[in-house]
Amino acid sequence: MSTMTSNISSETSIALEDKYGAHNYHPLPVVLARGEGVYVWDCEGKKYYDFLSAYSAVNQGHCHPKIVGALMEQAQTLTLTSRAFYNDVLGPYEKYITEYFGFDKVLPMNTGAEAVETAIKLCRKWAYEVKGIAENEAKIIVCENNFHGRTTTIISFSNDEGARKNFGPYTPGFIKIPYNDVAALEEAMKQPNVAGFLVEPIQGEAGVYVPNEDFLTHARRICTENNTLFIADEVQTGIARTGSLLAVCGDCTCQGHCEKQSTYNQPDILILGKAVSGGVYPVSAVLANDNIMNVIKPGQHGSTFGGNPLAAKVAVAALEVVVDEKLAQNARELGHLFRAEMNKIIEKTDLVKSVRGKGLLNAILINDTEDSSTAWDICISLRDNGLLAKPTHGNIIRFAPPLVMNKEQLLECVAIIEKTLLEFKK
Repeated sequence: MSTMTSNISSETSIALEDKYGAHNYHPLPVVLARGEGVYVWDCEGKKYYDFLSAYSAVNQGHCHPKIVGALMEQAQTLTLTSRAFYNDVLGPYEKYITEYFGFDKVLPMNTGAEAVETAIKLCRKWAYEVKGIAENEAKIIVCENNFHGRTTTIISFSNDEGARKNFGPYTPGFIKIPYNDVAALEEAMKQPNVAGFLVEPIQGEAGVYVPNEDFLTHARRICTENNTLFIADEVQTGIARTGSLLAVCGDCTCQGHCEKQSTYNQPDILILGKAVSGGVYPVSAVLANDNIMNVIKPGQHGSTFGGNPLAAKVAVAALEVVVDEKLAQNARELGHLFRAEMNKIIEKTDLVKSVRGKGLLNAILINDTEDSSTAWDICISLRDNGLLAKPTHGNIIRFAPPLVMNKEQLLECVAIIEKTLLEFKK
């Protein structure tokens, strides 16, 4: 099957996108036509290891048969009702996902950015109606170098000038602190009208920046002490990617249906997306307990497609795969192996400064400046050698394969990376 080709060439596909599509992305020059498990194929039939997983959306692997099967079955039955009516799939899904993650309620949306926006609205409404902050005065603490999406509100508290410049005026109401800085968080909490702290447990887009082991524990404590909502954006880090069901679980080895809700850093609001659907359909979710979620009343927030039958059926199947195939455990074990092997390679070359990450969310820091093309050029060489990855922040390459990868495949990928790095010439 690896020789299967597309009815359109890679060159034609790129030319069509360039002419008719907005230039809001800069893709690696490879055109993918098929995917299965940890592999993808281009239009000409060349096979690659996928080491990006659609930014961790396809944790369960490309075209997982159980998830695709759920999609196909539901697509032939009922696809969309809007929320003007009930449907027979949403309720069971809501029961499943809330019990799965240990919350009272879920507000279903479609994309990660929509889910973040939902969490911001929910936090503010709670602040005014429960905490007693004066209307329009609520502030949310965020971290420098965050990535929560690219909507107008979200870019208002971004450091990425590429995402911000010439999109103002910006939305007020945010306090920015350094990431992984407990003292800064405590100091920011002293400001008046603080409603919440929005944070990525690991900053993925910033280059897989893993905080100190106790940072999230302190963040949870500080939020509790200040009657402030702890909001975890696990759109990229959740669903087993970092070796636990959620990154806020730390080193918890649960594989789903967490039984340690009292012992991990459970957020007040949990934001999920990407791998909730295994990459088969846009699904995101915001989870919270009744004391927070009940501030939302009919007509105050929603989405025509949010909670549609297709999304609900797909999400249940995708979450079942995580548990059934022990993907968190696999990510944890292979992550340790990957970083150990990368450190061996680093000893052989000055091209890479370090490797960092958790589970199967990892990155290598290239020994060059952020404005250099070295990391991009390395990714082109990796592509030529059969492995797809992408730089972030100029001189960092993120490595995040599907969690269904096995040890033999991982070591084959390590060999490709080693060959590429040791042979690379600037």
